[in-house]
Amino acid sequence: MLEIGRVAVSSQPLMTIYRSTRPSLEIPAVSVTDYVLRKVDTQPDATAFVDGTSGRKVSYAQLSQQIRALAGGLAARGIGPGTTWALMAPNLPEYAVVFHGLAYAGASVTTLNPTYGAEELAYQLRDSGATALVTIGLFLEVAKAAAAQAGIDTLIVIGPGDATPIAEYFGEPMQRQVEVDLDTHVVVLPYSSGTTGFPKGVMLTHRNLVANLEQLGGHLELDNSEVCYAVLPFFHIYGMQVLMNFTLSRGVKVVCVPRFDLKEMLELVQSEKITRLYLVPPIVLALAKHPLIDAYDLSSVKQIFSGAAPLSGELAEAAGSRIGCSVAQGYGMTELSPVTHVVPEDDYRAASVGTLVAGTEARLVDPDTGKDAEARGELWIRGPQVMKGYLNNPEATAATIDAEGWLHTGDIAEIDADGHTFIVDRLKELIKVKGFQVPPAELEALLINHAEVADVAVIGVPDAESGEAVKAFIVRAPGSSVSAELLDSYVQEHVATYKRVSHFEFIDAIPKSASGKILRRELRAAN
Repeated sequence: MLEIGRVAVSSQPLMTIYRSTRPSLEIPAVSVTDYVLRKVDTQPDATAFVDGTSGRKVSYAQLSQQIRALAGGLAARGIGPGTTWALMAPNLPEYAVVFHGLAYAGASVTTLNPTYGAEELAYQLRDSGATALVTIGLFLEVAKAAAAQAGIDTLIVIGPGDATPIAEYFGEPMQRQVEVDLDTHVVVLPYSSGTTGFPKGVMLTHRNLVANLEQLGGHLELDNSEVCYAVLPFFHIYGMQVLMNFTLSRGVKVVCVPRFDLKEMLELVQSEKITRLYLVPPIVLALAKHPLIDAYDLSSVKQIFSGAAPLSGELAEAAGSRIGCSVAQGYGMTELSPVTHVVPEDDYRAASVGTLVAGTEARLVDPDTGKDAEARGELWIRGPQVMKGYLNNPEATAATIDAEGWLHTGDIAEIDADGHTFIVDRLKELIKVKGFQVPPAELEALLINHAEVADVAVIGVPDAESGEAVKAFIVRAPGSSVSAELLDSYVQEHVATYKRVSHFEFIDAIPKSASGKILRRELRAAN
């Protein structure tokens, strides 16, 4: 049964705290790289990565050697604590080499979305304080443009390309992690809009990442007999932690691909005997309905795990029944390293995002009164996976994490008698398109700069394929007759494809509160 504790906090009323029923957690005092490579000594010749596109394989021993050699070369050049590098690459074995080479040398890495345009990339490069950008030849053109805007002179390329090869940075293999404070040292800076506003650098420490990997182990029981499919991008916290770091820490074979192609995925499942598919709802939808599925032997699949966006109970059951496997999902945020809930393999509930992972506490709080709610409220989380804070943004940090360490997720949830959590609504403004974050404020700031736009509001609307689609409400400037087509072209010039506005609606005025805040709930209610 669910353990509920009631404790008094200062002069406030009693609060209801939901606690994980998993065994208590002891977080290993090691760096994230040491944790991820912990299986190397016992299975050096086992395959760590298969490049699904080329068939190239990298063993655990080779992966470890490359990471340590890069770390040694970086340290010899003085690249370590206090240095931040940016990494923009698709899912390749080298992604883990660069990520962990920097981490092992004591540096920080900020992970970039390769689908971003130069302006979006330059913003993150400047904000993170990155001094170098590592990419691949395919992305060099946009990387050079972004680096020039951000004032970065050092461009490094994985594989062929007109930049310094990453191989030049390899040196004498480093045998131990450069000394850092595991509790406070920021090892990675992914960017998230949080509950509102522009993207912000999420400061995640070695302890944050290691704690969450250990927490995941209590719910996802993987061993070195498993083969996992990794298409969700490693730059995204879900791909980074679950598909790259967690699987490697369990000695799993990871079949990685740079982009999703249904036919290729089915061929790889069949040829590599993939046992676990880590996906997002639009891909689960394809598994449930696409006729191509019946042409392949998918009997090796034991579980489909969905994350990054809500998965309906009906869709989960349809996919699971067709493939003949269990379907589960989890819940988390970039700010939570990222996982707080996972559906137990032996306790599936339709539409549940699962139960709390070990060492994690939750509350449901009425957003209007700030008091604990009995049945439904904003989900608050506390645990060792909670981020250190937002980079250079103490105001946003304080608005997200309160004085008692509770992170306010912005999601409205219900929790049943057995501890299963159901996300039923969202307070936060963030839009999720195919699992990717689309901050309304970013698009609003872009559109308001158009000469023929007097005011604008952006919301997410339900979409069967993408989970959500972007809709913009536009107030035309006086005398303007600007069309949706012209505004669509304008937006396309400045943002990544998944941030495009799918629907435009022209209205006379944007509903706002007395303080001037956009009343998005009114806009959503009309759609």
